[in-house]
Amino acid sequence: MVVYELTEEAVDRLFHALADATRRDILRRCVRGELSVSRLAEAYPMSFAAVQKHVTVLQQAGLVSKQRRGREQLVRTDPDAVARARRALDELENAWRARVDRMSGLLADEQGPDGTAGPGRGTRKGQDR
Repeated sequence: MVVYELTEEAVDRLFHALADATRRDILRRCVRGELSVSRLAEAYPMSFAAVQKHVTVLQQAGLVSKQRRGREQLVRTDPDAVARARRALDELENAWRARVDRMSGLLADEQGPDGTAGPGRGTRKGQDR
């Protein structure tokens, strides 16, 4: 499945990155303004290296970018990242809504005008449900 400009692999990376609470929090913090990885690390009860790994997952998903400024690595949210995630979710929602609509149509076809199973409906040849 290709979601707009995203490939299957890109969608997988996107949802993998968003599946973790720490990564979602890092993303929220960086939406407010760019932060250094060391500043981000101060906010979490984990090692600096663990926070770096979380930032790398977000970067690989295209949700943030890192820029070296002197000794610091500054993390900023990609402005289009949330829009890409929203489009991916909208595409999935549309697919599921279409499936539900088709199932509703099939169920309605199996029922007679009074809402009960009509003649020959609700059973297969020689079989009860």
